Parts: sequence; C-alpha cells; structure tokens
Amino acid sequence: MVEPTKARVAVAAHPAPLEPGTAAAVRRLAADAAAHDGVPPLSEQPLLWLEDPEAHVVHLLATAPEVGEDEPAGPEPVEHELVGYAQVEVGSGSTARAELVVHPAHRRTGVGTALLDAARVTAGKVKGRELRVWAHGDLPEARALAQSAGMAVVRELWQMRLDLAQRPQVPDRALPPRVTVREFVPGQDEEAWRRVNSRAFAHHPEQGRMTSADLRAREAEPWFDPAGFLLAERDGMLLGSVWTKVHPEGEHGDERVGEIYVVGVDPDAQGLGLGGALTDLGLTSLTVAGLRSVILYTEASNEVAIRTYRRAGFERSGVDVMFGDDTPRSPSGATMAP
Repeated sequence: MVEPTKARVAVAAHPAPLEPGTAAAVRRLAADAAAHDGVPPLSEQPLLWLEDPEAHVVHLLATAPEVGEDEPAGPEPVEHELVGYAQVEVGSGSTARAELVVHPAHRRTGVGTALLDAARVTAGKVKGRELRVWAHGDLPEARALAQSAGMAVVRELWQMRLDLAQRPQVPDRALPPRVTVREFVPGQDEEAWRRVNSRAFAHHPEQGRMTSADLRAREAEPWFDPAGFLLAERDGMLLGSVWTKVHPEGEHGDERVGEIYVVGVDPDAQGLGLGGALTDLGLTSLTVAGLRSVILYTEASNEVAIRTYRRAGFERSGVDVMFGDDTPRSPSGATMAP
C-alpha cells in the first residue's frame, strides 16, 4: 500500500486476476478517459489481462473517498471510488512495462504521481527492473507527468491511417508461385500460426511474445472474425499471414474503422514479396467489408516500413510514446533532447 497523497488517494497492489466487478470498474474508468481524451488510455493487451489468472502482471488501484465523505468513518464501511489504475507487466524481460490511467475528474491531484510511484516500487521488487510506461496519444498531461518524474521518451509507436477511397487503384500484388491463401480455422491453426509469428517477430518486444493463451483470448473477443484472418501456405507449410480487425464506432471516430492488425512472414520466406501481397489482401478484405478507413501501427524507428506504408497512401495519424529513465534516443539510435 502506498501512503495516501494530499488528495486522500491510496494505491493498493493486487495480483492477477481482478474480480469481475473490479475489472468492470477499470473498464468504465478507461472508457471515461477515452471519451474525454479522444484516445483509449489502455491498449488491448492490458484489458485482456484484467481477469486473466495466468497474466504476469500486478494491478494497481487508486481509490479515494466518494465526494462529500469528509467526516471520519462510522461503523459502516466507507465506499471508495476508483480514480486511477495502472498495470505493471512483470513477466520475462529486463524491464517492467506499465500503462496507467487517471479519471479526468481527478487529474492534477496527485493520482498519477501516486500510481507512477507505486509502479516503480513494483518494478523494483522484480529483480530490480527499470520501469517503462506507455502513454497513448502522447497527451500533454502524460508528458508533464513523465517530466515531473524525470522520465524521457525512449520509444515511439506510430498509428498510420489510410482513406480507402484514396487507395491507389492498382491490382493487388501477386502471390509468390505455388502459394495459396485460406482463412484461419479456430481449433486447428493456432500453434502453426504462433510458431511463425514468434519467428517473424523474434526481436519485437510485444508481438513476438504472444502466447497460446493470448491468441485464444483474442479469438474470444467480439471483434474476432476468421474471414479476416488469412494464412498463406505453400505445399501445406504456413509461410505468413495477414490478420485484420474491425473497430466499432466510437473507438477511432464516429464510424467503424478497419485495422491491419498483424502481418507476419516467416524469415525463411522473406524476399518473396509475400508481405506486400498479404497487406494488399487485407486491405481488399476490409474494403469489401464496407470499411472506409484503415489504421495500422508501426515503430517510428522502422523507416523502411513507414516509406512502404506512405507509398500505399497511409499517413501518420497518432503516436504512442514509451517513457523510461534511460537517456532518450531518436528513432535512428542517436541521442536526442526530450
């Protein structure tokens, strides 16, 4: 337990999983922040881990007495409202990654600082790991909190967006010889896909560590549709895939938005042009489904990918930043000012 702040806020650490009622309260908190800020404060994986008993995370809950409860507590317990939340991943790796959210009505009262302090304590208890914190949308409040804590940007993730009406009118790139494409079959293709995904993203800090449980959790989500999950094979061997996602109204604007969720190609199949052909198939699939806009995410440091996506009509539409205690680095690896 972290000592209450001047705002009478206390932060308590809870192991995984959260109780359903508490998890629902976290989702409501995140939804309120998203409506206020125009960007979801928590990414997909932390939301999936809220009630996952196998998740290697610590949940930090910031609570405060309800408005008007200034008198000492009587014989009945005082109800507290959830005013902030942070999740710290303490699994494999040399760092502990965190995401946090503060309710818009309780900002600038010390809640964010209390959560960040608790996250640092949590990270330090796990083999002395340093803390990395994602901030979605790169909002001024997040910058200010990070600066006050002495943290600087150590990584950037771009969101890029394409208006499908502006997509170049050229035929989809052809698949390599003898390569065929089919839909993903739940209950059959999980392990083969995960094996190729791990090889394709061996050096990616998040995507390359997707487990079977992570994949099954996504299959259980309302948005999952095997028709938008295409596998490329040659002689029965999986070479790569494109996985698309459709976001409902409200998540990325006033209309449904498609996403090129994952494009992965086995390293042994690199150089065949398969990645480009799969991306084209994904965009065509989303166009046929009636979507008008498509997003994707890519590292700011991946200049080759950014040039490729820009040629396809994508432009940067948002950025997520990771703050840490290291000396900040530019996408090319050179030192830069925070």
